[in-house]
Amino acid sequence: MSSAAVATSVFGVFMVATVALGLFAVRGRGGGGGGLTEWSVGGRSLGTVFIWVLMAGESYTSFSYLGAAGWGYNYGAPVLYVVAYMSCGYAVGYVVGPMLWAYAKKHGLVGITDMVAHRYGRPWVGALVALLATVFLLPYIQLQITGMGVVVSTISYGAISLNWAYFIAFAVTTGFVVVSGLRGSAWVSVLKDVLVIATLAFLAVYVPLHYFGGYGDFLDRVVNEKSDWLTLPGHGGTFGQAWFATTSVLNSLTVVIFPTTVAGYLGARSADALRRNAILLPAYNVLLFVPMLLGMAAIFVVPGLAGADSNLALFKLVVDSLPAWTVGLIGVAAALSSIVPMAVFMLVIGTMWGRSVLSLVPRLRERQKAASQVVVVVAGALALLMTYAVPNTLVRLSLISYEGMAQLLPMLLLGLVWRKLTLMGGLAGLAVGVAVVCGFVFTDHDPVWGVNAGIVALGVNLLVALAVSFLGPREVPVGDDDDVLARDPIHDGDEAGSASVRT
Repeated sequence: MSSAAVATSVFGVFMVATVALGLFAVRGRGGGGGGLTEWSVGGRSLGTVFIWVLMAGESYTSFSYLGAAGWGYNYGAPVLYVVAYMSCGYAVGYVVGPMLWAYAKKHGLVGITDMVAHRYGRPWVGALVALLATVFLLPYIQLQITGMGVVVSTISYGAISLNWAYFIAFAVTTGFVVVSGLRGSAWVSVLKDVLVIATLAFLAVYVPLHYFGGYGDFLDRVVNEKSDWLTLPGHGGTFGQAWFATTSVLNSLTVVIFPTTVAGYLGARSADALRRNAILLPAYNVLLFVPMLLGMAAIFVVPGLAGADSNLALFKLVVDSLPAWTVGLIGVAAALSSIVPMAVFMLVIGTMWGRSVLSLVPRLRERQKAASQVVVVVAGALALLMTYAVPNTLVRLSLISYEGMAQLLPMLLLGLVWRKLTLMGGLAGLAVGVAVVCGFVFTDHDPVWGVNAGIVALGVNLLVALAVSFLGPREVPVGDDDDVLARDPIHDGDEAGSASVRT
């Protein structure tokens, strides 16, 4: 049997097992996942272990497995911003996660669009945020399709073209998420984590020994021949210290209100599960150093990769030197690193639209779950078309998503802890922030003045929001004065009831 047949057979078996595991996860829960709450946030019943693997799965994506290696290959040290922002983001999430969980549980909310609509008392605001969030989430779905497509094509030794590999990635993930929802993603995350830890541990030992004779010789070559890769601003001189710091700060704040992160928060059984999760998750970041180092190792082994081809850096190291069955297993680990986060992103888009947009149509109000599942397919298809039409490197896609999503911070997070932020102020700041970040990104002025363009846009966004709130027309606050996140005590012992708000 040829190497391509062996590797793709291993891959195919695990993909079938993945879908089967998703089906097993939702058995006995209303025939395919129950209602919208069960499908979208796992019935708010996931404990510490499942929340940990789910949120680790959402954070350790094909971007981490392939994109980190690609940026290590292209630039070197600047890619360490990923470790910085994720670790800081978990610290912020220790405080913010339980607040969002309590607020959503009290009011029966299932996502950020629900929260915004509830906070400002305008259903159409939730629909607007759903539309905007979708625009900035689609590049992340495209990122996962690109990553999984690279994996499928590479482990088939070129027998499957990239275009067909992208379609396979879309089809497998769409089918999986429609059937299994958030609970299935959490179960599959367990399988993914086992394979990711095992394969990266193996590669961390194998690659330096096989190609360089050990870490000593490998690092000596990097220091002596590629020293630019070991310091900021890295190779190419674009991503300096100011960019590193501002990107780490921006992303650490944004990740806590990212719709997929919030879906993980709201799936938790209790707020204490989220606190324990925030303490445990940074340990997972140790894995990120492996693909970064392997990306720099690939500089010497497979030189000359440029643009989006740099995403192939890690797999180029293993395809020609390892047995086909091993290549297949490594491919499965990388593919699951795409499937789990892509499933959650598609699930969140479907939920936002089913809950906040299509529910405004009276005929669809009672069929929110079915409408959400249709949106999942449409969103995945749009991301697939974007993959064919506007391919990009994985890290670039990640940065665009975060910079755009960051513009929701004042309206969502500030609005939920400070009642004097008006709807007009929040919308004005959001509009200006999105316009500024799009202007910088699409005119290739990111970084701007050496810093992340998203944080510049966020600063302008915040100033406009505050100015309009203070100087614009007064608004009657929606809800009680005590109904703010900063005053939500978390009653973990009462998991069946709702979190109350008292001062």
